[in-house]
Amino acid sequence: MATRKTTKTAAPASKSARRGAQDAVALLKADHRQVADWFAEFEKSRSDGKKANLAASICEALTVHMRIEEQVFYPAFLEATGDQDLHHEAEIEHAGAKNLISQIQEMGPNDEYFDARVKVLSEMIKHHVKEEEQPGGMFAEAKASDIDLVAVGAEMQASKDQLLGKAEAA
Repeated sequence: MATRKTTKTAAPASKSARRGAQDAVALLKADHRQVADWFAEFEKSRSDGKKANLAASICEALTVHMRIEEQVFYPAFLEATGDQDLHHEAEIEHAGAKNLISQIQEMGPNDEYFDARVKVLSEMIKHHVKEEEQPGGMFAEAKASDIDLVAVGAEMQASKDQLLGKAEAA
């Protein structure tokens, strides 16, 4: 097992990264809950405008979420645990989700396949979340490893803020 406890050290030093010092798993789970809520709202909605807005929010949130996982969390996870199987499965699931996100972003709620694509994306994400969060899953392995989850979480939050265009407090 690797002894490295975090990834890059520069990002966690920022004010944005330190504020709220949430560990990586908690940050990712919060993202999962937010997107699940939006998917539930989408399923209930009958308004094309609301569906378009929700789909846009879902796609943006998932794009940012996958990016910070792939650039920060997954490399730290792989280095600390050596679990290539879980890592590779997660990367492949992301590739499938990115494909659907791209399709959804190119269409609107008037497209006859719009709702179906959002529903399939929802099902894919539910499966992915279950695999990450279940006992013995990626998050449990990460917690049992030597990863400094607070430092990784701070780096992820800083990347997330940057991707979402949030300015750092002076």
